[in-house]
Amino acid sequence: MKRILLSTGLVVAGMILQVCVLARLHLPGAVPDLLLLVVLGLALTYGHVAGCLIGFGAGLLADLAPPADHAAGRYALVLCVVGYIAGLVKPDGGQLRSATRPMLVVVGAAIGSTVLYAAVGALVGDTAAQHVGLGKLLFTATLYDLLLAPFTVPWIMALARRYQGDALGEDASGPGFGARIGGQRSSLLGRVGSVAKGGRRL
Repeated sequence: MKRILLSTGLVVAGMILQVCVLARLHLPGAVPDLLLLVVLGLALTYGHVAGCLIGFGAGLLADLAPPADHAAGRYALVLCVVGYIAGLVKPDGGQLRSATRPMLVVVGAAIGSTVLYAAVGALVGDTAAQHVGLGKLLFTATLYDLLLAPFTVPWIMALARRYQGDALGEDASGPGFGARIGGQRSSLLGRVGSVAKGGRRL
C-alpha cells in the first residue's frame, strides 16, 4: 500500500509541476517530460510489472488532465510501453552503481516515447509532429530530459527504495524473503527434532 501511495503521489506531483511550470517555460521544440522521468525512476526501482502499471496510470492522467489536446489513451499507451521496457533493465536491488545505465535509459525513453507518440498520432490523424518537425522534437526532448534527469531520477529511486521490501511488491519472493522463510522453517524443524529426541529418551 505504501508503494502505491508513494507512486501515486510522485505521479500527481510530477504532473502538476509539468503542467504548471515546465509547460509554461515555452522552450523551443518539446516540453521537458517530468512525468516520463518519474515513471522511469519508479520502473528502475520496482521492475517491469510495476513500471508498466505506473506508466499506464501516469499516461492516462496526462491524457485526461487539462490542457490535454489529444485522444485519451494515447500517452497511456506510450508510458505503459516505456515503463515496461525500463523495468526490464532494473539494476540489482534497485540501486544505482553508476550514472551510465539510467542516462542511457533516459535517452532511449525520450527518443522512444517521442517516436511512439508521433506514430500513434499519425494513426489517429494527428499531424502536429509533422508541422513541428520530428527531428527537432527528438533532439529537444532528449536534451531537456537529460538535463532534468540528474535532479529527478536518482532522488525518485532513492525514495522508492525505502519501500522496496513491501510485502506486496515484486521483491517479496526475493532472497531476503526466502532467507527469512528458510530461517523460520529451520528453527521449527530444530524444535521438532529436539522434542522427538526428548520423547525417545523418555
